[in-house]
Amino acid sequence: MPGTAPQTWLDRFRDLLPRRSISTRLRILGWYMLLMALAMAFGLFLQRSALVAQMNDEINTQLRQEVEEFTSLTTGRDPSTGQPFGNDVGAIFETFLRRNLPVADEALFTIVDGRPFASTVAPAQLLEDDAILASWAAIDRTTQAEIGTAAGRVRYLAVPVLDQSQQPAGVFVVAIFLDGRRADVSRVVNIGAIVYGSTFLVASGLAWFAAGRALKPVGILTRTARSISESNWTERISVEANDELAELADTFNDMLDRLEAAFSLQRRFIDDAGHELRTPITIIRGHLELLNTQDRGATEEARRLVLDELDRMSRMVDDLLLMARSEQPDFLDLHPIDVAELVDEVVAKAAPLSNRELTISERADVVIDADRHRLTQALMNLMYNATVHTPEAASVTIGSCIADGQVDIWVQDDGPGIPLDDQPRIFDRFSRGLAGRRRSEGAGLGLAIVKVIAEAHGGGVRVDSAPGRGSRFTISLPTGAETDDAGDHTNEGDLWQ
Repeated sequence: MPGTAPQTWLDRFRDLLPRRSISTRLRILGWYMLLMALAMAFGLFLQRSALVAQMNDEINTQLRQEVEEFTSLTTGRDPSTGQPFGNDVGAIFETFLRRNLPVADEALFTIVDGRPFASTVAPAQLLEDDAILASWAAIDRTTQAEIGTAAGRVRYLAVPVLDQSQQPAGVFVVAIFLDGRRADVSRVVNIGAIVYGSTFLVASGLAWFAAGRALKPVGILTRTARSISESNWTERISVEANDELAELADTFNDMLDRLEAAFSLQRRFIDDAGHELRTPITIIRGHLELLNTQDRGATEEARRLVLDELDRMSRMVDDLLLMARSEQPDFLDLHPIDVAELVDEVVAKAAPLSNRELTISERADVVIDADRHRLTQALMNLMYNATVHTPEAASVTIGSCIADGQVDIWVQDDGPGIPLDDQPRIFDRFSRGLAGRRRSEGAGLGLAIVKVIAEAHGGGVRVDSAPGRGSRFTISLPTGAETDDAGDHTNEGDLWQ
């Protein structure tokens, strides 16, 4: 096909392999065994090369040593006469052969006038080979070479012997039979191969075990992932090591924590929405079923009630969406805000919606990083609760101060207060209709929204109340407002309940 890259030999090799799933453990072991086999083969090659080089050096040294000893003898005297050897080449050869015993696989040959003279015991009598004898007899200068014989490969060093007139009178040959020494090298290499092979098998077994231990978190991760369902998010991977796989397990556990929180939030959202929307839907259905009546007044009343319930459902959905978004990183849009100015703005917005006087008791002269829109929502919810749950004659006060390194913004009323048994749950979703306080038309999400906004800023909200002594709701925020939940926000509108 045009534009298709040509297949490499590796691609063709992969095409020949069976298309079956191979476990990671087996792939790791396969690569380990391949690399270890290549390393051992290369090691054997280096070992054999070193042994062969050492053998060659020893043979060449041995040949030169014998020739040097022979050359030294030719310049000496005949021990039987005490006179120089002169032209008596035979005497030189006989004297040298008597004094020197060759080592294993070594032989000494001498030639006089083109004919064999004397030699030491050797694995094979090379002078019986006419071709070898003729080639050696014709040597007129020092020669080193390697030849093939009936007894195997032979390396020799031949030195011509000259008479007093500098004419060739004989040839001295030192020969070493190589097959025995090469067999020794092969035996050492074979032993090394056996040792390396045994080491390879043992190391492969240990590698298989080690790979299983190292990949154990992956197996646990797989089993954990398979065991997780919508109803079971509690499984986690136990991490005992400190490596890449442990980091993977930690990351997987963190992901499960986030997913569990997300699914819990989703389930809670669905449960809350389903529970709270059931009532207005039932009301709407009942009134719509009555619209077939001819009573115009009843129709108008049903229409008014239906629209009212739809408005309430719309506010409820907005509140639920806001609480769901509180878990998102873009829930807040942080900017420096003046707390005193914020309190003034909240009072100005709440005054037209209340038929009572709102007062500011204290102002904190401090600037913090916060989301003005979200804090306004929270404070307006507190102001709304203070007005709808207290008699019209009760006063409502708002203030702010710095305490214990935090900024406290509170809304206080002198209404009937909240029973102690009800206080632990007033910030829960859909908590409303508390004893001793007037029931509002909201869905019971106002204080829950205050809580999520305060916690999103890195702070919290608390209530101080007692029956007959009023209530004080306080939002505490860090002065530095260190939080990662910064980003663009969407205008959700006032969330009064």
